[in-house]
Amino acid sequence: MDFSDSPEEATFRSDARSWLDANATLRDGSEKAQDHFMARDAEEVARARDWQARKAEAGWAGLTWPRAFGGRDATPIEQVIWNQEEGRYAVPPNAFLIGIGLVGPTVMIHGTEAQKAAVLPRALTGEDIWCQLFSEPAAGSDLAGIRTRARRDGDDWVISGQKVWTSGAHYSSHGILLARTDPQVPKHKGLTMFLVDMSDPAIETRPIRQISGGASFNEVFIDDLRVPDSARLGGESEGWKVALTTLMNERFSISVGRASGGARAEELIALATRVERNGRPAIEDGEVRSRIADFVARQRGLEFTSYRVMTSLSRGEAPGEESSIGKLLLGKLRQEMGAFGMELAGTAAGISVKAGDDAARWRNEYLTAPGNRIAGGSDEIQRTIIGERILGLPPDIRLDKSAPFSEL
Repeated sequence: MDFSDSPEEATFRSDARSWLDANATLRDGSEKAQDHFMARDAEEVARARDWQARKAEAGWAGLTWPRAFGGRDATPIEQVIWNQEEGRYAVPPNAFLIGIGLVGPTVMIHGTEAQKAAVLPRALTGEDIWCQLFSEPAAGSDLAGIRTRARRDGDDWVISGQKVWTSGAHYSSHGILLARTDPQVPKHKGLTMFLVDMSDPAIETRPIRQISGGASFNEVFIDDLRVPDSARLGGESEGWKVALTTLMNERFSISVGRASGGARAEELIALATRVERNGRPAIEDGEVRSRIADFVARQRGLEFTSYRVMTSLSRGEAPGEESSIGKLLLGKLRQEMGAFGMELAGTAAGISVKAGDDAARWRNEYLTAPGNRIAGGSDEIQRTIIGERILGLPPDIRLDKSAPFSEL
């Protein structure tokens, strides 16, 4: 495991830091890094678009994209380095993660020349924001079990169905949508991918209010959405192959994002220094110190796991299954730290509505963590990946892979 930058990586880091110094403001000690990719309101969407356009103009957007499509052929580890450096500055959230990290690479592989020309430049500059219309009420982790239907009508397709947990759909301009076009074949074989315009009146987006008070993901209802065959991405009934490309890039995007982030045990230390327990600073209490020490140790373990991913990326290798370990453990750690932060903040943590204060901040961390443990692959999915691909355990017995979907 190599913890240091190579000479080339050090140069890249220096160049990135120089540009960021000239174009952004360092976060002060009271601000936390932007560890989310969803904008919270229209103002934040506008700021994110402006920041994305500035990055694109300077060549810092779509770093790993080929130069032919507007990127700079950067290595995965250079993307990690950029994420690390950008995270030090007070910048808007990366509302373009899906468009640049998932949709763009999928269109490069499976799209027509017309689709590439229409999608890629506008995704890179932030003119278009994309969402991923995959999960459904009856098909979450089992993506191949989707029921949204697309039927052929001349040169068009007519799509109807429902999607759920669609992050950012309420402000996205476009979506990549997986639909069932042939229910008479096994479920993985009758799917087709489409590119859709989220402003079409046949699409209704309803934000889902979360227990944390936020509304970052949505239900999406599609009622006889008519799209031309030119909106089909990849071959008819080849949607599973296209979806695998998208999911592979999702895993990569999450891997490089997590490698640049981490839990925030340091913030608990700062909180324990500010609040009191039994008339003394809480940090002087032995039980508090023990709990925080446990969080610090677990955080360091996750950091070393992320270094394994970074070392693989630095060698030009694909991210391994270690990313599933990191996601599984980080979600649980953040939820436990959120609960302890609420405990330190006191009873106000349950009722405070003042944005940014200790009570509201740690309550939000605690209430948001369960969603993070589902998004991008639930805890159960991560355990399956770890069991089968790392520990070599036998896979679950599946009886639904060969039967026609209509019979399931």
